[in-house]
Amino acid sequence: MKIYRVNMTEGTVRAEEVKEKYATLGGRGLTSQIIADEVDPTCHPLGPNNKLVLAPGLLSGTNAPSSGRLSIGTKSPLTRTIKESNAGGTAAQKLAKLGIKAIIIEGQPQDGKFYTLKVTKDGVELLDGTALVGQRNYDVGKQLRSEHGENVCVVSIGPAGEYKLSAASIAVTDGDGRPVRHCGRGGTGAVMGSKGVKAIVIDDTDAPGVSIKDKEKFKEAAKDFSKMLLNHPVCGQGLPTYGTAVLINILNEAGGLPTKNFRFGRFDGADKISGEAMYDVINERNGKPTHGCHPGCVMRCSQVYHDKDGNYLTAGFEYETIWAFGAHCTIDDLDAIATLDRLCDDIGVDTIEMGVTIGVAMEAGIIPFGDADGAIDLLQQVGEGKPLGRILGNGAEFTAKAYGVSRVPTVKGQSIPAYDPRAVKGVGVTYATSTMGADHTAGYSVTANILKVGGQVDPLKKDGQVDLSRNLQIATAAIDSTGLCLFVAFAVLDEPKALPRIVDMINAQYGLSLTVDDVTELGKSILKTEREFNAKAGFTNSHDRLPEFFNEELDPHGTTFDFTGEELDEVFNF
Repeated sequence: MKIYRVNMTEGTVRAEEVKEKYATLGGRGLTSQIIADEVDPTCHPLGPNNKLVLAPGLLSGTNAPSSGRLSIGTKSPLTRTIKESNAGGTAAQKLAKLGIKAIIIEGQPQDGKFYTLKVTKDGVELLDGTALVGQRNYDVGKQLRSEHGENVCVVSIGPAGEYKLSAASIAVTDGDGRPVRHCGRGGTGAVMGSKGVKAIVIDDTDAPGVSIKDKEKFKEAAKDFSKMLLNHPVCGQGLPTYGTAVLINILNEAGGLPTKNFRFGRFDGADKISGEAMYDVINERNGKPTHGCHPGCVMRCSQVYHDKDGNYLTAGFEYETIWAFGAHCTIDDLDAIATLDRLCDDIGVDTIEMGVTIGVAMEAGIIPFGDADGAIDLLQQVGEGKPLGRILGNGAEFTAKAYGVSRVPTVKGQSIPAYDPRAVKGVGVTYATSTMGADHTAGYSVTANILKVGGQVDPLKKDGQVDLSRNLQIATAAIDSTGLCLFVAFAVLDEPKALPRIVDMINAQYGLSLTVDDVTELGKSILKTEREFNAKAGFTNSHDRLPEFFNEELDPHGTTFDFTGEELDEVFNF
C-alpha cells in the first residue's frame, strides 16, 4: 500500500512507502497519528501548516460486513482540537482497493485557485477545479460524474467549505452517487477549502483490490460476524426498519430528548417526526425505508425520502438531524426538516452543528422557536455567504457570542448532540471529556443507559457512568480504526464472540496474531495520542466540562448533571 502526499503549495504529488509505525493503523488510528506527527498543535487550523488526512479503515475494501467508513483527520477550526470525522459512502472501499493507505493534503495554493484531485490505479493527479467554484454538492457530483464516469466516488465541499466556515462538512457520495454521507463534525470542510481542494474524484477501475493473507479464515470470520449483526435486535431489526430515527420516540419517552435549546427532555411533537412516522411517509410516497450508506452494509439503516409529489428530496435522514432541526428548534414538520437536511448536504454543513446553531439563533430572537420557514431561510443565507449566514455557518458558539446568548450547548466549541446529559448521564460524561468536543459517537453510553445493550446503567444516576464512558471511548477509538460502522458495537457489546471475530478478520487479512487485548490497547493508544496533541494546543482538564446551565433541573425528571470536575478527570486514568 502507498501513502500519497499532495503538496498544494508546490502543486506536487508524491507516493511514499508506508512507515512501519503506520503499518497496523487505519482509519482514525492512522489519521490521528499522522496529524500528531506532522501538525504543530498551535497552528491556525485554516493556515498552511495544518493538514488534511484521508484514510480508509483496516478492513475497508474487503467483504467484512459494514466496513466502508472513511476517516478524515485534521486540526479542527471549530474546536481547535485534533479531529477525526468519518462517513460512509463509497470512498473508503475504493481507496483501499486502489492500495491507498492514506492521502495527506498539505500547504496552500499560491494562486488562490481551487483544484480537483483525481485518484486512479495510476496514482493521484491535480486538476483545475475552477469550473466547480460556487457549486453545491449535488451539482458538483453530477458534473464530475459526467466527466469521469458514473461509477466514480466524489468527495467534495459545498460553498460553506469554500467560505471556510467552521461548520463546513465534507460530502462523500453513496452508492447512488448522492452527496449524502458526510464527515460532518468539526469543520473538516473548511480545512479542505483552505487547501484549495474543491473535490476528490476516486475511480477504482482496474484496481488491484485488497490482498488477504488467509482468505478462508477471513471468509469464515466475516460470515460469522455478519450473522451476529443480523441476529441482533438493534442491528438486524430496529435500524433496518426505522433507521436511526427510531430513537426519537425512545428518547422522548425516556425524558432525554433535548427540546427548545435543552430546556426540556420531552417534545410534544415527537410522534410527528419519529422513525415510525418517517417509515409511513416514505412508504406512502414510494421512497426507500431501508438503504445502505455504503457497499457491504448489512444493517442498512439509511433511507431515501421523497417529497409530497413523490420526487426525491433527501437520503440518509438520521436521528441527529431530525432532532437538531426538530425537537431542539421545536419544529414538528418532517418535510421541513427533510428540506433542511437536503440543504445541509448541498451547502456542505454539519446537520448537528447547524440545527443547534439555528436553535441558538431562535434563543437570540432572530426567528421564533418553531419557525420552519425561517430556519430554511437562515440556512439558505449560509449557502449564499450572506453576513448573517457567515455568522451562523461558524457554529453555535460563534453565533452565541455574536448575539450575546449565554445558553449555548457546546463543549470545546462543538455543539452537543441529541441526548440530554441530565437524563442520559453516561453520554454527558462523554460529551465533557471527548478529545474532539461534544460527540455522542465517541462513547455512546445510550447503549447501556437507554437501550440496555451491553448491560444496564441507570441513566439518571451517577453510579457507573465514568467507567461506562471510559470503556466505550476506548472501544470506539479502536472500532473507528477498522472502517467498521460504529453500530456494530451493539452486537459487540451483547455477543461475546463478536469482538474476537473482528480480530480474526484483521489477523486473517494482514497475517497478524493480534488478541482482543491488543485491540483495547490500540484504543487507549489513540486516545493518549489525541489528548497529548490537545494538551500541546493548550487544552487542560478545565476544558472537559459541560456548560453551567446543565446545573438546572431537567423536566420531567428533575435531574441535573451533577458530576464534579474530579470525577470527570477520572475518565482518562488508564
